Amino acid sequence: MIDPQARWAQYGEKPDFAGLLSFSGVPYTEDPAELAGVDVAIVGAPTDDLVSDRPGTRFAPRAIRAASCPPGPHLEAKIDAFAELRVVDFGDAPVLPADPARTHEAIRATVRQVLDAGAMPVILGGDHSIAEPDIRACAEAHGGPVGLIHFDTHTDTGTEVFGVEVSHGTPMYRLVRDGFVDPTRYVQIGLRGYWPGEQEFGWQEEHGITALFMHDVRDRGIRAVVDEAVGVVGSGPVFLSVDIDVLDPAFAPGTGTPEPGGMTSADLLWACRAIGERVELIGMDLVEVIPTMVASADITALVADRIVRETLTGLAVRRR
Repeated sequence: MIDPQARWAQYGEKPDFAGLLSFSGVPYTEDPAELAGVDVAIVGAPTDDLVSDRPGTRFAPRAIRAASCPPGPHLEAKIDAFAELRVVDFGDAPVLPADPARTHEAIRATVRQVLDAGAMPVILGGDHSIAEPDIRACAEAHGGPVGLIHFDTHTDTGTEVFGVEVSHGTPMYRLVRDGFVDPTRYVQIGLRGYWPGEQEFGWQEEHGITALFMHDVRDRGIRAVVDEAVGVVGSGPVFLSVDIDVLDPAFAPGTGTPEPGGMTSADLLWACRAIGERVELIGMDLVEVIPTMVASADITALVADRIVRETLTGLAVRRR
C-alpha cells in the first residue's frame, strides 16, 4: 500500500497541492488483500457513455481527488473522520470506453471487492447509471434489497430515455424492478424541473416510493426533510446516492443536466453529515460532476469532495 503522506511525516502536514493524487491523501492501493481492516474505500467510476446531455463526468474522479483537502478535524462536529475511520483510495474500476455493459460489470466487481473485505464503498462517478452496479453489489453483499436515500433533480426512474433502456435516467427504475432496492424504504430529495412525467410518478406511487420536492426543502426546511427520510428508510442497510445536480447551478455549475432552483451547498452538506450519523450506511455514490466545463472551474469538484467528507464525518460521529 502506498502512503502518499509518508515523505512529509517528518515535516508535518502535507499541502493539498503536492504528492501523489489520492482522495484526501489517504493511502492508495489496488490490491484487495490490503483492504483487510479498512472501514471505507474510495472507488472511482470514470464513465459517461450513458449520458443523455452533456458528457464529461468521466473526468470527475480525478478532479474530485485533486480538489480534496488533507485530513483534519471538522470545526462543527469536533471530530476528524480520518482519525476515527481507516480510509483508503482503491483506485478506479477498470472501465472500458464505449462498452457500458462491461464497464458496469467492472464497477460492480470492484465495489464487491470492497464489500467482501468488510469495508464501505464510496464511489466517485461517472454518470448516474453507475448507481445500478453500485447498489446491486451492495444488495448482493447484504443478502437482499436495501434502503436508498437519493438526492437529485430527477427521479431516474424512467423505463427508457430517448428509447434507450439503460442510461443515467433509468437506474432507479431497474434497481427497484430487479429487487435490489426496497421501494418502501426509498426516498428521493430535491426533485424539480420538467422531467419525469405522470407515467413515472404513477409507477413510483404504486410501489410506495417517497418523493420529496424542492418545495418541500424550501417550505419545510432541510432538517424536517431529513427527519422524514430517516424515518422512511428506518433500520437496516441504506445506500446514499447524490447527484450533484440536486444543487442549484450557482453552487454546482459543472454538471450535465443543470436545473435552476436547487438546494444550497450548505443544506446538502449538513444533510449528508446527518444521514451518515443517523442511518446504517453501507455504501455511497456521488455522480454527474463535469469538471471540464469552463464555468465550473473547480467549484463543482470542490463541493463534491466536501459532500463525501461530510458523510464520512457523520459516519465517524456515529461510530464514536
